[in-house]
Amino acid sequence: MIPFNKPYMTGKELWNIAQAHAKGHLAGDGGFTKQCHHWLEKTVGCQKALLTHSCTAGLEMAALLTDLEPGDEVIMPSFTFVSTANAFVLRGAVPVFVDIRPDTLNLDERLIEAAITPKTRAIVPVHYAGVSCEMDAILEIARRHNLLVIEDAAQGLGSSYRRRPLGSMGELAALSFHETKNIIAGEGGALLVNAPRLAERAEIIREKGTNRSQFFRGQVDKYTWVDVGSSYLPGEIVAAFLVAQFEEADAINRRRLLMWDVYHQALSSFEAEGLLRRPIVPEHCQHNAHMYYILLPDLSRRTAVIASLKEQGVQSVFHYIPLHSAPAGKRYARAHGELPVTNNTSDRLLRLPLWVGMEDKQRDVLRALRVALGAQD
Repeated sequence: MIPFNKPYMTGKELWNIAQAHAKGHLAGDGGFTKQCHHWLEKTVGCQKALLTHSCTAGLEMAALLTDLEPGDEVIMPSFTFVSTANAFVLRGAVPVFVDIRPDTLNLDERLIEAAITPKTRAIVPVHYAGVSCEMDAILEIARRHNLLVIEDAAQGLGSSYRRRPLGSMGELAALSFHETKNIIAGEGGALLVNAPRLAERAEIIREKGTNRSQFFRGQVDKYTWVDVGSSYLPGEIVAAFLVAQFEEADAINRRRLLMWDVYHQALSSFEAEGLLRRPIVPEHCQHNAHMYYILLPDLSRRTAVIASLKEQGVQSVFHYIPLHSAPAGKRYARAHGELPVTNNTSDRLLRLPLWVGMEDKQRDVLRALRVALGAQD
């Protein structure tokens, strides 16, 4: 079986973990964590990077920093992972789901303004498959209506929009280092802060609502509880693993891009036959090859293709069930309009295996897909 995903190790991860143990610091915010913060701040260009134990934690911190009150609204796509909505629901806010674009499958910026009400506080663009949302338009809408922009860049490290790294444009952004992402730590994430006014409070929220970080920098003579917060730090073992990944990040993404291109070129003839639709990446968006997906004609066809690939030893998966159709989505959120593109995409999208080390297996995947689709030789 060719698995859908296989976590990649550079070869230095276990050595780094041993070094963390040798230094006697395994809790959060040790030397490896500081290396991660520096790398992210330099690479993304954010004001402050704070490592978290998950992207979910980063989004929850963003929701706390937004100072939401019960009934406040946050605009986002329904075609996303549950954490995008849950982080704000935990604060009593109401996610307002807006449809996605048919080309990039990102939040449709042309529909955002009509969804804004006096209760709207923030917009959460989700950069699907590492391809940027149309950030200039979204940032301009937010400026006109005095809204925060919180980038869900879980899939976007290494991608950019008009040469600006994803995660550098909104006031806040969240990254993921889950084992399914390009750069991994098993579980892990980060909050990126681009608004200087939010940086100090972000540190406090991350440290259980205390000013502990200021204490260790010598800015206060003792630390104490000063705000709401929780324990959002990862352990130093996670950070040590992640440092090894950061050191090879460019090479990892280059290898993924080469595999993405192999899929994209090979499937052009399938698209010409009308068997599928390939991903669309605008010229001004540099993506990181986070995933390669195809859109099939309908749900029944996708179900049959998944079954055929499985029989041939290839694991493929679909993606999000729209949040607006989920039980909790109906209870805690609302949809702005019918969201036809979201519903249609959810039924048709299929993701193919894409992981570093499977280069010699792509031919087998494509051969199996040809059989599953009944494509011409």
